[in-house]
Amino acid sequence: MTEQDSRPPSVDRLARSLHDTGLPHPMLVEAARAAISAGSPDDARRIAEDMARRMLRPVINGTGTLLHTNLGRAPVGWEQTEHYSNLELDLTTGERGSRMDTAPALIAQVCGAEAAIVVNNCAAAVLLVLASLAEGRAVVVSRGELVEIGGGFRVPDVMARSGARLIEVGTTNRTRLADFKQAIDQHGEEAAVVLQVHQSNYKIVGFTEAPRTAELATLNRILVADIGSGLVDSRCPWLSSGPPGWLDDEPAARQTLEAGADLVTFSGDKLFGGPQAGIIAGRADLVAQCAAHPLARALRPGALVLGALQATALAYLNRDGQAIPFWRMATLPQDELRSRAENLGVGTVLDVASTPGGGTLPGVEIPSAGVAVEGDQRNSLRNRQRPIIARVIEGRTVIDLRTVQPDDDSEIEAALTPGTG
Repeated sequence: MTEQDSRPPSVDRLARSLHDTGLPHPMLVEAARAAISAGSPDDARRIAEDMARRMLRPVINGTGTLLHTNLGRAPVGWEQTEHYSNLELDLTTGERGSRMDTAPALIAQVCGAEAAIVVNNCAAAVLLVLASLAEGRAVVVSRGELVEIGGGFRVPDVMARSGARLIEVGTTNRTRLADFKQAIDQHGEEAAVVLQVHQSNYKIVGFTEAPRTAELATLNRILVADIGSGLVDSRCPWLSSGPPGWLDDEPAARQTLEAGADLVTFSGDKLFGGPQAGIIAGRADLVAQCAAHPLARALRPGALVLGALQATALAYLNRDGQAIPFWRMATLPQDELRSRAENLGVGTVLDVASTPGGGTLPGVEIPSAGVAVEGDQRNSLRNRQRPIIARVIEGRTVIDLRTVQPDDDSEIEAALTPGTG
């Protein structure tokens, strides 16, 4: 071997040989350098392809989990055109307007609230509410509602960052109205807020007790209900068939406010069916107090999120659940899904159970249908040009069609047909 042959290849030349991956040249240079530094120039393409796989891209959700946290929770079909928007411009007066006069106002109408504002997620909504209404004072909450949310974040930790002091009452499984009254009597005006947190990602059964919203509303304190999952109205007027049975006992924003809560907080990307956001809705004076807090600017969303929320809110006001992808998927009849599975002509058709997911409605299953093929095919499905995310049940790879858009059935068929790659 000559000295020239033993030299490592040119980084630039190796990077240019990878241009067909579609990645920008600086990323290809990074892949080439990594491969050469490791002494394996031939691995540059694999490294580049791994980079491409880590980037955000559309995937086909065949898991049956409607609000899959790893897949972005609720699918959103709204798109922004390449134009400016009147985000903070009042088109009537020509003066500066407020971004909270658009989508948040519509969401307030959907919820039956006097007003609403939007922040970037539900934890931020709780943080802003408590910082605005109880900083330097106390918040009374049941021990059974001090939940941990995704990523290891816990409600007590979020509360502590607000500057409010936590007063825990009751026990893990039983808290009575008398426990709240005792804490308020003991702490007086220092106890500024009563917080009710929906146990949306777990369920305690058996010997349990918790006061209802209407009971907590009699305590003569600001009552904030974190309903979390984002159901806006238990009557589901946007569905022609009415509320599905699996929504039984799920708290809704409109009914929670009617029961006496002063504010509700919830996620935009769960049962609401929109983009990631945190919504605060309720009394106008309290919403205004939250909007005036310095944290409100740090936590506010941009035009893309507000545009998607506006489209979702308009669908609710139009009573058009079919325009909201989550509700369209969630309410598909099992027979229709079974027919789609049979039409694929591949694998074994079987009945399966979908789940709401996303930390909502724990233990709830929705009858569904899909197809199964032998063995664990998840890796090959995930590595397709458009990744297909599946699950394995009893040694078979299962695709639940409830979370697959009908237009994607042909891709499922091609992926599961032997020899088609």
